[in-house]
This record gives sequence, C-alpha cells and structure tokens, in this order.
Amino acid sequence: MSSPRILIVDDEADLRELLEITLVRMGLDVDSAESLAAARRHLRQREYALVLTDMRLGDGLGIELVQEISAQYKNTPVAVITAFGSADNAVIALKAGAFDYLSKPVALDQLRAMVQSALRTSAGSLGGTAAGQAAQSPVAGTLRLRGESAAMRDLRAQIVRLARSMAPVAINGESGSGKELAARDIHALSARGDKPFIAVNCGAIPEALMEAEFFGYRKGAFTGAADDRDGFFQAANGGTLLLDEVADLPLAMQVKLLRAIQERRVRKVGATAEEPVDVRLISATHQDLAACVEQGRFRQDLFYRLNVIELKLPPLRERSDDVGLLAEAILERLAGSGPRAVLSDSALAVLRSHPFPGNVRELENILERAMAFANDGVIEVGDLALRVSSAAPLPLPLPLPLPLPLPLPLPLPLPLPATAPHVTADGGQAVLFGQAPAPAPEKPPLPEPALPLALAEYLDDVERQIIRRALMKTRFNRTAAAELLGLSFRQLRYRMQRLDIHEPE
Repeated sequence: MSSPRILIVDDEADLRELLEITLVRMGLDVDSAESLAAARRHLRQREYALVLTDMRLGDGLGIELVQEISAQYKNTPVAVITAFGSADNAVIALKAGAFDYLSKPVALDQLRAMVQSALRTSAGSLGGTAAGQAAQSPVAGTLRLRGESAAMRDLRAQIVRLARSMAPVAINGESGSGKELAARDIHALSARGDKPFIAVNCGAIPEALMEAEFFGYRKGAFTGAADDRDGFFQAANGGTLLLDEVADLPLAMQVKLLRAIQERRVRKVGATAEEPVDVRLISATHQDLAACVEQGRFRQDLFYRLNVIELKLPPLRERSDDVGLLAEAILERLAGSGPRAVLSDSALAVLRSHPFPGNVRELENILERAMAFANDGVIEVGDLALRVSSAAPLPLPLPLPLPLPLPLPLPLPLPLPATAPHVTADGGQAVLFGQAPAPAPEKPPLPEPALPLALAEYLDDVERQIIRRALMKTRFNRTAAAELLGLSFRQLRYRMQRLDIHEPE
C-alpha cells in the first residue's frame, strides 16, 4: 500500500525544502509546486491526502487555491501558511474552507500534529463527501441531537461538514437547546474523536482562578499550589476544548485567551517558558456575541478568531414535530432497566403546543416530574402540571405581615355633619339632629388564593421573579444583588444557572 501523498505549494525554495524533509521523515510522499499554475497541474493528475499552501505566491494568492480545492476536490483537506501576525488572513482562509493553518516561522511540532490530523480526516472521507458518508455510515447514528424536522436534518448535515475542518466553531442557541451536545458531535465525528473533549463553563470559574484553570500552574506559583497542575488547554491537547458561555469571560482573560489561540502555546502560572498545545476550539453562548462586541463587553479580535464558522441551534418551539421523538427517547432513558412510561395522545398534543422557553432541558424536567404522578405508566395532561398560559406570570405569594401604617394627620377643626350621631355608653347610636345615617355596607370577604398546581414550579417562578428584581435594582451587578438578597456570590450564581436567569441582551 502506497504512503499518503502531500502537495506543498510555496514560492520560497528554502521553506519548501524544510517542509519536504519533515514530511518525508514522517513516511509520506511529497510533491512540490512553486506557483498556483504548477499546483493546479498536480491536482489534475492525482489525489492528495493534504495540500499545504502559502498565502502569497508569485502568480496569485493561496486563498484562490483554497477556494478551488473546497469546490472541486471536496475530499482533499487544504491548510495555509500565513505570515507572522497575519491573524486576519488565517480567519479568511478558514472561512473559505481551509482545514487548518500554520504561522511563520513554521513550528515543526505543530506541522506534524496538523498533518496527522489531516491524514485522519482524509482517510475518513474516502469514497464520497462528508455529508454522503454521514447518511450511509453507522457513525451518523452516534449523533446526539435527535429529531426528524427539516431544521434538525440540516443541522446534522452541517455538523458532519464541520467535523472535517479544524476551524473554530461558534455555537449559538438558547439555554437548553443542546449546544454542548452539538459540540460533542462535532468532536466525535472529527479526526480528533479518539482524543479528549473538555467542556468548560466560563461563567462558573472565579476570575482570580481563571488563568490557572485554563493554562495550569507550577508548584509554588501561589499559596496553595502544592504541585504542578495542567490546565484545560493541556487536558484537551490533541482534542477539542469547548468554551461554554464564552460571553461571560472577563476582558482580562479574553486577552490571554486570544494570545493562546494565536500562538498555539500557553504558559503555566509561575513558569518561564511556553509550551505548545494542539487544541480545536469550539465556543458556545446564548448571547449575541456581535452585540457584546458593540457594548464593549467582548473583544472584537477574539470574536473574529472564535466566530470563524457559526452554527445556530433552533429552539424546540420551532420544531414541535420533534417533541414526540424526543419525549420517547427521554422516557426510555429515565426508565433505565424498568418499564417505560408512555404519553397519552392528549398529553402529547399539549406538549407540542407548549412554547418550551427552557427547550429540551425543560422537556426533560417536565417528563421526569410527570413520571412520578402517572398512573399505570401512562402520562396524562394533568400529570404534566403545565400552566394554561406559560406567558402569564404566576401571582406573587401573599406578602409577609408588615407593621400597620401610622394614621394620616387630619385637619382641625373637623366640620360636623348635618346629622351627627352620638355614641352611647353601650355602643349604640342616638341621633341628635335629623335622621340616623344608613349603616355602612359590610365588606365582602377576600377570596382565598388558589393553590398552585405544581408547588416546585410555582416556588421556582417566585424565586426567579425576586432574583430578577434584585438584579434589575443593581443594574445586573451580581455581587451587589447577592448582598441585597443575603446570599453569597456563589449561591446567587448557582440559583441563576438553575433558574435560567441571564442578563438581558
């Protein structure tokens, strides 16, 4: 069996020779071209496992070759070599369909890692396009995002295509829509599928610990650093790092993250030297990152590096046809080895009409609660404990007893009425002038407040409203809101995550 063949396209003879020697030592066959015209001749003659091209050539730009290969040779990954500091060119190439990029001066360890990843991708795509492979290959069955709606079929096709690239992906979707599942699918179907997948919730890490958590630290770097420790980048080396809720990163950490992405090197806290890392980045957020950039809460240069390819997840309310399929899968998982509960036709119809502000996560919670109330394993409408109108806010509970207000001051002297009653000693009234006034009508008793249909959901809504009021009062300063409510910052953050409370866009 012949070795994989690589095509190098560069007009610098010295760099071509360095790349050729490195790749030949890896046991690969290599062809070289000094121009776009020569590269096109090679591509017409044989199929390559990888094309590596410089961005600037004597007769044109490497981006032209990237576009041609992406359109005409869909199974051939192409990587670009960019000048030092030309981050914009790298982003442009990735958006045009480049598999990956290297910066000058080329680091040979990064070159080897990139070539090995490309070879795994190229080998997995033999015999057809990625989308076609997904439709025929059993690997398509491993996709975690379920549903047969047009939106979900299109989403899965996009995931299969994205798995062939190493370009950063920005996943946008509402809370509970499956952003992490989409990221895991991209990783699992990629050439890095057998390497680590590390998911990080950027909003759950204290700012003072972020650098150490992301990049690791040396023993003695700070109080409590008893041993050397790797960070998220080292843990994900060779695999994929998911930055969940990336919009919550503080600006100081965004600067350090940008450098790590551009240089593909990280420095542990307390270390003097950087170490290379090979990580594919996927970011996820429910917020509009472009709006965050305009508001000054997110760096524009980091936005461009992360948002090379955008993947938008549809909310569950836009694919109500998938509710039945999702409900069956959830009920089967919740049942475990025991008997599985089923939805009645009326319960399924109610679920399909529900707006699901919490998306699939809310569907899971509803079904888990309904299983506890279902009789004979059949979930009826009443077991779902859904409000008639999800848009209508629940009434607040009766307020705690408050001290009675002081009586209002009255102006003196008071004018006597035409028929002034005289109160007798026994509490009766005797009329001094005219007729006795008509007795005051009795006030009707206050109606007793209705009991909530679902106590846990009712209390969650009450807590959600109170926390939102505190956040609005402090202009979404979570530290101040926590003090206002008598909570620690960590307690408030936990409640906000549990109740799906986010800063308004």
